[in-house]
Amino acid sequence: MTESVFFRDNNAFTMFGFQHIIAILFFALFGYTFIVWAKKLSKKRQRQLGVGFSIFLCASLVIWTISRIYIQGFDATEHLPLHLCNIISLLLPIFAVTRKKWMYEVLLFWILAGTSQAIITPDLAHGFPHYDYLKYFVVHCGLVVFILYATIIYKMRPTVKSIFKSFLALQVYFVAMLLVNKILGSNYFFISEKPPHGSLLDYLGDWPYYILVAELILFPYFFLIYLPFHFTRKKAISQKADPNS
Repeated sequence: MTESVFFRDNNAFTMFGFQHIIAILFFALFGYTFIVWAKKLSKKRQRQLGVGFSIFLCASLVIWTISRIYIQGFDATEHLPLHLCNIISLLLPIFAVTRKKWMYEVLLFWILAGTSQAIITPDLAHGFPHYDYLKYFVVHCGLVVFILYATIIYKMRPTVKSIFKSFLALQVYFVAMLLVNKILGSNYFFISEKPPHGSLLDYLGDWPYYILVAELILFPYFFLIYLPFHFTRKKAISQKADPNS
């Protein structure tokens, strides 16, 4: 299995290189086409499509995790699906089936703040066609596409309270990962040290200061993500009050 081109180490990935940019452009085009097509479907088909897409993303993570364990042997410090985007992938089918408002509120900010950052600065060594590369962009870009799908197709929207809900949920996850890392000696959520291949955390200072800085800017960042929804809501209310405007 390790001799397969999909699992052979190639160390070919370069941040902001061709393989990085082409992956982002491909999934941007896919997301746009996918959502435009879904708009033409019945609500039943839209829901089925959302569930199917969420299961595909979750399965991609599960298969990747099993493959890593099979090749490398199980290591609790690396192979548990506890990084934030992996947790989101596991939760996604539950949200797609239930469409709980509170789950949307939490996942929206987690994905648009955290997952989008992971796409811009991937913690990735191997390029195409390595399975790490394929899984990384399928899952991370897929999560962004899915939350936009839920927003546009399901017509779900956050409120100001959603910012607080998502922020508090992230603090619970943060504390949980502190305990897990303390017990296992791991680095889930990258709170024991920064990602090895570079990220925006490199600009926030050394450990543990980058954690404090990230905490301080997180709430304003969530608020910035919410602003387009706020202005869109105000515009809709204004147009409803004055149909001739």
